[in-house]
Amino acid sequence: MWFKNLLIYRFTKPFTLTAEEVNEKLAEKSFTPCNSQDVSSYGWTMPLGNQGSEYIHAGNGCIMICAQKQDKILPASVVNEVLADKIEEIKLAEDRVPGRKERTELKDEITFSLIPRAFTRSNRVFAYIAPEQGLLIVNAASHNKAEELLNFLRESLGSLPVIPVKAKNVAQHQMTEWLIQGAAPVGFELGGECELKDKADESSVIRCKNQNLCAAEIGSHIQAGMFVNKLALRWTGDIEFVVDDQLTIKRLNFGDLIQDKIGDVNTESAAEQFDVDFAIMTAEFAKFIPAVLGAFGGEDLSEQGEVISSAA
Repeated sequence: MWFKNLLIYRFTKPFTLTAEEVNEKLAEKSFTPCNSQDVSSYGWTMPLGNQGSEYIHAGNGCIMICAQKQDKILPASVVNEVLADKIEEIKLAEDRVPGRKERTELKDEITFSLIPRAFTRSNRVFAYIAPEQGLLIVNAASHNKAEELLNFLRESLGSLPVIPVKAKNVAQHQMTEWLIQGAAPVGFELGGECELKDKADESSVIRCKNQNLCAAEIGSHIQAGMFVNKLALRWTGDIEFVVDDQLTIKRLNFGDLIQDKIGDVNTESAAEQFDVDFAIMTAEFAKFIPAVLGAFGGEDLSEQGEVISSAA
């Protein structure tokens, strides 16, 4: 359950639904497995899995939710192989070669016939709503996965006024400046990893791992016109992570200070452990997220104000 990635969204209006109301709305769009002809299925599942009975998990003033997606896996190579056999049958039986339109129709028919026998692949995406902080946090490194969850949550709740958090300072400029100065902002330490891009050609990328980021070689690349696109940092609250130019936080690693807090609490069931983990994680993120935004000059709320004004 511990989040490994963070995509952070700001509510432009107060979130006023109770946990019970959210649970009722999510239950109406609960996940059901693909039927024989479904290519994919998406819905809400219980965060606690088999240990739970609700579609939310509330704790520490936050509401955890979990979306599940199931896809049918039908490799193109399998479809093409069957199609080739079908075309060969037509050649032998009718002494002709099917045209493009007929081939497309045959491919669609073959796909339709194979879907019921296809394997399925499922994955879950966790997120939580923090009403007091006005944030929605998704455990995803992919913006597409996060947007899929947000769109479905918007459909489920009827409304979801959120926008991605934005910092006052441009992330690329700020991270580049830290390496030029050879020091991270107060409360953070530089890690051993970064990604550099060329200002003139962003397809030109240099990835540095397990390196001294203050080394002259990296400095020379920056002087030559490259900028920092990703950077590994360590927060003094004992969280290591990588942040990119979009303020996507990836590869979270929780240190001993946080792990000790978990170990200090005795639990007797998986459900109790989930509750403890959720409470500790959200409490740490309540400090960590403002610290990260502060490092980039603080949160830029101007766009939020524009959204509210236009909606008024």
